[in-house]
Order: sequence, then structure tokens, then C-alpha cells
Amino acid sequence: MSSIYDFTETEMSGQSLPLSEYKDKVVIVVNTASKCGLAGQLEDLESLYKKYHQDGLEILGLPSNQFKQELSGDKEISEYCQMHYGVTFPMTKPVKVNGDDTNPLFAYLKEESGHGRIKWNYTKFLIGRDGQLIKRYAPITKPEKMEPEIVEALYSED
Repeated sequence: MSSIYDFTETEMSGQSLPLSEYKDKVVIVVNTASKCGLAGQLEDLESLYKKYHQDGLEILGLPSNQFKQELSGDKEISEYCQMHYGVTFPMTKPVKVNGDDTNPLFAYLKEESGHGRIKWNYTKFLIGRDGQLIKRYAPITKPEKMEPEIVEALYSED
């Protein structure tokens, strides 16, 4: 596989989400968890989404319970994210980010970044308009710290 466009995820609603729909967009892929101490980042991510969505920023949240901090059902996860953090960007059905059943998108992003295992919730991947990884961010990196690179990816003339 040569870009994120080769992958398809499943939205919380059960609808298929081919990432080829994100061609020519700047995308942030993040593994989320509702009960994590870093869940406040959902609000910060939503803020970036609202600020730059019209210019081509997409955010895709992939909930994961691998660190035992996610709610049990799709509906509860979706409602929690919307109610507590106002999330309007797409959220997928829960995935595994490590191990034998790793979600293929996360396997690809880990390999592309040159870093191994996802160590915690809210690991963020910034992908350029060409579908290629720009940078992997640690869970504790606040989304607003990503803004200069997001702006560069959105508005550079490359």
C-alpha cells in the first residue's frame, strides 16, 4: 500500500469510509479513548477541525480500548464524544492499534513513521494532501502544537 487512500474504515454509523475520499486533503488520524486523561484533546482537535476544515483539513478519530480507557459500545462512544467535546469530525468503530489484530491503517502509519508500537491514546498522525505521512505526534503533544505543520501542509504550494 502506498498511501492512506488505499484504506477503508467503518464509521460509527456502520457506513464504509474509503480514505480515497480524502484525496487532496490534509488529514489527522488519531486513536481516541473517551475515559483517557487526554480526552480533552478531542475539544482541541474539534477546534482545529472547525478552523481549517473549509481549507481542506480532515480529522479521523479511531477509538481504541487497547489501553482499557474506552467505553464499551459504539453508541456510547459516539454520544460521549459529541456531548462532552462537540466532536463533529468522523469517528470510526473501535480498532486495535497494536498486536496481531492491528487495524491496517495503524499498521501502515506505524511503519511509515519508523516508530513501533502505539504507546498510548491520542497518538496523532499528520498526512499531507498527497496521502503521505508528514509526522507522527506523541500522545501528550497538544493539537495546537501541530498547527504550524497543519498550516504549512494546507497552504504550501508544493
